[in-house]
Amino acid sequence: MGFSYNDITSKSMGLKARLTSWQVSGRLRNFTTTVPGKYGVTDFGADFDYREIVVSCSIFPRHSFPALVSTLDDIAAWLDPVGGLKQLILDDVPDRYFMARLNAAVECERLLRSSGSFELTFFCPDPFGYAIEDENFSITAEGSHTITRHTGNMESNPIYRIEGEITSGAGNYISITTNGQELKIVNATLAAGETLMVDTDRMTAYVEDENGVTVRNGLPYLEELNFPTLSVGNNTVSVAASNAVFTGLEIQARSRWR
Repeated sequence: MGFSYNDITSKSMGLKARLTSWQVSGRLRNFTTTVPGKYGVTDFGADFDYREIVVSCSIFPRHSFPALVSTLDDIAAWLDPVGGLKQLILDDVPDRYFMARLNAAVECERLLRSSGSFELTFFCPDPFGYAIEDENFSITAEGSHTITRHTGNMESNPIYRIEGEITSGAGNYISITTNGQELKIVNATLAAGETLMVDTDRMTAYVEDENGVTVRNGLPYLEELNFPTLSVGNNTVSVAASNAVFTGLEIQARSRWR
């Protein structure tokens, strides 16, 4: 077993790595409060906190202790947490990636004069694993459509790419409704070749030109700050337009696992 971090493999860095445990899901945050005169606590539900992934590593014997230190220096530069979150892919779970960085000091225990072992603790502020080969769906006509997510085990926050032509005016709109959640574009100006991008994870929207360059903010075009999610399995997506031309809709699922 090994891993890849920031597109560099542990094997290429001279490491032998393995998972010694697997966190079934990220840490939980419980929301409770104490009510005077009532036993226990009042429960307001829970959600997920960060995840930690611990990888046990060893370095094959080098010809000298300075050579071992040199290898450790290279590893320290590769895993430098000051650079922020990077993509972590584990060989044992090759279908998903985590955004991670180191979260604890790394102490190398000398096994022999020129070899050692240590543990890497990766901190994932977003506890979910995301599909490396994501699911994408295309809709080219108005009406009701069914799209099916096969990857992951929880709802996802997709990216919607909406193409069409619309001018600002009363009664002019393009409506995308996903499982009853409506994303309605009103008071908008969208020309041929432009794409309205709606990122439901970042809760933002912007317009790109035909070259993929962001040209303006798209949030004012949304009637409500409603960002529809996709469920695992079948999803119903309905498209409607009034005094506007709908050209196409691309949905990047951003499928994920707990």
